[in-house]
Amino acid sequence: MTTTSEPPVTTSAAAGTPTGVDAAATPVRTASARPAPNGPRVDVAELEHLLLGRWKDVRSHARRLVAERDDIWKIDGISMEEHRERTLEIMKFMAREEPGQVWRAFPARLGGHDDAGGNLVGCEELFVADPSLQIKSGVQWGLFAAAILHLGTEEQQDRLLPGAMDLSVPGAFAMTETGHGSDVASVGTTATYDPETEEFVINTPFRGAWKQYLGNAARHGVAATVFAQLITRGVNHGVHCFYVPIRDPETLEFLPGVGGEDDGHKGGLNGIDNGKLHFTDVRIPRRDLLARYGQVAADGTYTSSIDSPGRRFFTMLGALVQGRVTLDGSASVAAKVGLAIATKYADERRQFAAGEGQDEITLLDYAMHRKRLFPRIAETYAISFAHDELLDLFHGVFSGATDTPENREDLETTAAALKATSTWFAMDTLQTCRQACGGAGFLSENRFTSMRSDLDVYTTFEGDNHILLQLAAKRLVGDHGRKLAKAAKSPAGVAGMVAGQVKDALLHKTPLRKLGQDVADAGGAARNLLDPSVQRALLQGRVDGLVHAVAMGMRPAVGMKDPAKAQEVFDDNQVELITSSVAWAELFRWDAFTAALTRIEDPGTRAIMTTVRDVYGLTVVERHLDWYLANGRLSASRAKAVTTTIHRLLKKIRPHAVDLVDAFGYGGRHLRAPIADGSERVRQDEARQYYRDLAASGQAPTSEKSLRKSRTGS
Repeated sequence: MTTTSEPPVTTSAAAGTPTGVDAAATPVRTASARPAPNGPRVDVAELEHLLLGRWKDVRSHARRLVAERDDIWKIDGISMEEHRERTLEIMKFMAREEPGQVWRAFPARLGGHDDAGGNLVGCEELFVADPSLQIKSGVQWGLFAAAILHLGTEEQQDRLLPGAMDLSVPGAFAMTETGHGSDVASVGTTATYDPETEEFVINTPFRGAWKQYLGNAARHGVAATVFAQLITRGVNHGVHCFYVPIRDPETLEFLPGVGGEDDGHKGGLNGIDNGKLHFTDVRIPRRDLLARYGQVAADGTYTSSIDSPGRRFFTMLGALVQGRVTLDGSASVAAKVGLAIATKYADERRQFAAGEGQDEITLLDYAMHRKRLFPRIAETYAISFAHDELLDLFHGVFSGATDTPENREDLETTAAALKATSTWFAMDTLQTCRQACGGAGFLSENRFTSMRSDLDVYTTFEGDNHILLQLAAKRLVGDHGRKLAKAAKSPAGVAGMVAGQVKDALLHKTPLRKLGQDVADAGGAARNLLDPSVQRALLQGRVDGLVHAVAMGMRPAVGMKDPAKAQEVFDDNQVELITSSVAWAELFRWDAFTAALTRIEDPGTRAIMTTVRDVYGLTVVERHLDWYLANGRLSASRAKAVTTTIHRLLKKIRPHAVDLVDAFGYGGRHLRAPIADGSERVRQDEARQYYRDLAASGQAPTSEKSLRKSRTGS
């Protein structure tokens, strides 16, 4: 494998390199068409350093790897078969030459680093080079091997992990079924214990029970971690995970009783060999039940340290939450790359002149273009800061430092809500960036179409986003319901609830009176909207309002004996239920962004980033103005002030736009898009110089329009 040097690019001075950040991973700074700000400037180096987060060295190393190695990058246009084999070979190289990149989560006794958070950071950055490489790596080390790590005993880890880690045993993660995707508890695959042979017999008893969409299943996998209903002594103890060999490692032929199909060409991620698996009386030894949370003795007796079947199931699935955390981070990476390309291009691309003899105007100097891109830059910062907090929570739980039932529940809720909303955001952002670059954005060389096709399935990875949001919302509504139930146990509590509801209704007849928004002039309203306490109250108020409405709407289902009627009540409230968790994710990100502001030392950078935070907060409010108006939380005049304030803030951000995307930390060797390498500015300057020279020569033709004006005198 070879490396190459940085290609020539038209640039001004390079950005400063913060401590711990490799020069190869530093953005190339292009000469900008933007007006030079008279006030504060962005300290790009400091802001980039802040965005690198807790695992700065790990993220920097991953970015350097991506920047320097051409041979790990996706090659558009190659066949599916070539892409699959190439991806596997790159992974073998990484296992051999970059174990610190891919083994960080594993035990030190096996060559890892016991670094759960750092492992995810390194994986997220692989998206920049080839999303297939990132996801296939995630399948091998983040799902197949992670199932052994988190669901297996220490003996099983020592026996089974080395092959999974060094890729001598490529593996599939066999959870999803054709008939049951997000509903893992209802999978049809069975693992029935035979005490006479001390073996489990694995079966997929009908077509809908076939395992589906599995990475490594179509060609490369020689083993799988299979999720199946554990049946022993006639009792179904629910879903457990089993280590099942599926192919001969030499011939790659299926073993007896194992079959499968290739999913073939997909809408994206064609470097991964996705396929189906099915099992007919496949026998595995008792010791290959991954037994951390459930054990079967030789005589078939089942035991578990977790008595409740429901809690046991969610504990086992919770141990595999890292996939959702990684996808949230990958979505952030995708949005950053897309916005960096689109913003750099729009800062140089000129279109239409204000008048004859005037220079054409850069795209970023149009209000609509700013509205298309700048709020997305702001939201990407919010997503990035929130992801850092999610990583901290994940690492605390999986390192054991803060592993409590409450923190695990917080982790599952947060990961579900953030993954769902960030993957949708990234998909929409890539499409917006593609369109913002016109025809150039549709060329494969500028990467939008390729990234978008690969990212598409991220919205249904780890469960459909709506199901994940429903999972998160149930926690929110459940917590609220418990508070209501607790309050309802005493007359004082009931009185307080009623008084609070009456007070809330009265306050919102005059929108946000309690926040001091009773001001007559638009300028006063704008200043008030920039008060962080007002922004947070608006965001928190929407969460509280939605959650309370859903909790009250679903109360009739509590204790209802007729399941069909209870389902009808749920169905009547499902849309609002899911909406409440979206609102919660938006608030979580605003809080994370606000907390990050306190860590910015440079006053100018902090001032600019406060404006960026305000853009995010008010954009969220603007996105849901219908709710605020319908629920009396904003008047029509205040709602109008939200939009006019955003436009004013976007103009304020304009001089700093390129600095803000440079601080994402992706240089020319990461972006690899011709429209973002400075060449557009060269073309624009060449065209303007041509017309200046032509005018100076006296040979420029006279326009018909100017002749008409001279004749008519108008």
